[in-house]
Amino acid sequence: MPLLFVAVLFILLAAPAAARKTGELAVFWGRNKDEGTLREACDTGIYTTVIISFFSVFGHGNYWTDLSGHAVAGVGADIKHCQHAKNVTVLLSVGGDGDQYSLPTPKTAEDVAGHLWDAYLGGGRKGVFRPFGDAVLDGIDLYIDHGGSANYDELAMHLSRHRGGVTVLLTATVRCMDGQETSAEAALATGLVRRLHVRFYGDRSCSYDSSERRPFYGSWLGWAERYTNASVYVGLPAARDAASDGWISPASLALDALPLVQGTANYGGVMLWNRHFDRSSHYGLTIKPMV
Repeated sequence: MPLLFVAVLFILLAAPAAARKTGELAVFWGRNKDEGTLREACDTGIYTTVIISFFSVFGHGNYWTDLSGHAVAGVGADIKHCQHAKNVTVLLSVGGDGDQYSLPTPKTAEDVAGHLWDAYLGGGRKGVFRPFGDAVLDGIDLYIDHGGSANYDELAMHLSRHRGGVTVLLTATVRCMDGQETSAEAALATGLVRRLHVRFYGDRSCSYDSSERRPFYGSWLGWAERYTNASVYVGLPAARDAASDGWISPASLALDALPLVQGTANYGGVMLWNRHFDRSSHYGLTIKPMV
């Protein structure tokens, strides 16, 4: 057992009980071939949600999912293992930090929703290739950093109609000080997005700072109070070098940051960026008891 984990566990046992823990810990997977397989991530028992990233090319007739060197063969079997053997929710994240995606028209949004339904969700229209075979993902995450927010409301609405007896979970991963022009803002306005993973990193104006907590907490309250029907997750880097800022030591997370947010009625849990960093740092294992 890592010494850091033992030390933090002692702090947790000695400290007052957190306002409300959920045990929910999400992680992004698919950004580095050295992070191990999807099955290995689920077999750790640490994560309750794994977000495959990214479906990063769409909007102009072409579709592509980039798994950063991972072989696609076997991912479908891993998805089913995660879902059925480990009770882990598996999502596909749409967008990312590339610039090969957009939704220029409402018709484009309808077409992309149809492709996602038939290629990754509960559909299966003849002629549509399913990269993960007959595995059916639990839902779609919107990680929209480029191309504007227009028509993502149409995408959300079309995905919600493509049920076919299968509930499609819609989530969004957003920046803590997000702007409306490069975000999932339009989709969030529909009320169909059930979970928000707010990235409290990569933006010093709202990342956690023990010497000045108001920007972090103010941003948190803004998201939580605006989207009361969604569960809101604290998005954190899983290691110091996983992001330019925002890393929180496990002790500070346990004693300061999480107590600030766990009193919020729609606190959902913690999201980590990403499995590659977490595999080396064991941050997820360390913080799991406190989330």
